[in-house]
Amino acid sequence: MMTADTVLMQTLLAQSLAAPTARAAASLTNRRADANPTDQRAAAVEFEQFFIAQMLEHMFSGVPTDGPFGGGNGESIFRSLLNTEYAKIISRAGGVGIADAVYREILRLQESEIS
Repeated sequence: MMTADTVLMQTLLAQSLAAPTARAAASLTNRRADANPTDQRAAAVEFEQFFIAQMLEHMFSGVPTDGPFGGGNGESIFRSLLNTEYAKIISRAGGVGIADAVYREILRLQESEIS
């Protein structure tokens, strides 16, 4: 059973995790000809990290947090943070190829706007 504190903590965590997503979306929509390629690559990597975190969130949603060694409410609250860190590690280790595809798409969109 979820208490009001649990719901509040999950809401605050969701809001803190939404901030990087908003930055990534803003970076992806910034398609100026003079845009910095490193910023574009960083936005693509950040998008991949967000995608992997969401994938992990769905993967772990069916895993119970109770039991003799479970973390209970604390584990359910902080699981999304752990998934975010897992996503960063997976992305740094080579990722799943989404960042490369997104980066190529950003470059393709810039080229079409220039011509």
